[in-house]
Amino acid sequence: MRIEATRRKRGTRDAEATRAAILDAARAEFAESGLGGGRIEAIAERAACNKAMLYHYFGSKDALFTAVLEHNYALIRAAEAELDLARLDPLDAIRRFVEFSFDYVATNPEFIKLLNEENLHRGRHIDPDLARQLNSPVVSALSEVLARGTASGVFRSDVDPQHLYITIASICYFPVSNRYTLSAIFKLQSDGDMLEDRRRQAIDVIFGYLRP
Repeated sequence: MRIEATRRKRGTRDAEATRAAILDAARAEFAESGLGGGRIEAIAERAACNKAMLYHYFGSKDALFTAVLEHNYALIRAAEAELDLARLDPLDAIRRFVEFSFDYVATNPEFIKLLNEENLHRGRHIDPDLARQLNSPVVSALSEVLARGTASGVFRSDVDPQHLYITIASICYFPVSNRYTLSAIFKLQSDGDMLEDRRRQAIDVIFGYLRP
């Protein structure tokens, strides 16, 4: 019985490791080549498994793309939860969230490419109900921060937390996703300096919006 239980546990670990490897490989392949250009053979090679194993776990390329999206949404939500905004002063909480949002997209270029790809496909791969569930905790956290900030007089009282989240995401996402065209058009300074300036400006803009 012990031997059988050990085998089952090892088999579960192996399955989880294989699935994780496929998701990582698919993330890289889809970010590099898009859904249309991404090849199952290349994903299997990156993951060091065979195509049959990939189809066994995910069924199809489209289903795998959906799984990659959901996995990467879950990763950013887990990282947001670790910010523990509830224990911070409202101003510090907003600053930390803006900084995190900017830094996350700046250091995860594959995430940007996956989002761009899904928007090209009009969002047809992501389950709206699951997406709302994943977004709910961070919107609730911002709602609580806003309530405390309003009560203490540092924030205006008419800010919708969902709209605030979208505004923060937008102001952090655009300069990172469009850094190369922005640099070319406006002859901006080096990439690192440009992003640091935009990061500081994002904080200033959000604080200006929230000010009573």
